Amino acid sequence: MPVLENGLKGTIITGLAVGIGVALVAPVVIPVLASVAKPLAKALIKNGLVLFEKGKETAAELGEVVEDLVAESKAEMAETQKEVVAAAEAERGA
Repeated sequence: MPVLENGLKGTIITGLAVGIGVALVAPVVIPVLASVAKPLAKALIKNGLVLFEKGKETAAELGEVVEDLVAESKAEMAETQKEVVAAAEAERGA
């Protein structure tokens, strides 16, 4: 099958050419990419930490607001309960 043999030879030769090309170019390209990637990675990590801290602050503030609302609700419920008890006692005494 000459068609299959020619097809495979082209694929093997192409693969070898690409492999050799990558092996020759890699020592030059990798340091350049590393010099660009490292500052970019550091910047991303710093921004992530800043966002995390802001998120923690926001969550703490939200927690305080919820605690205040719960305390106000409990106080209103206690006041309502006192009014109900006072009204019930007033009806009994009347």
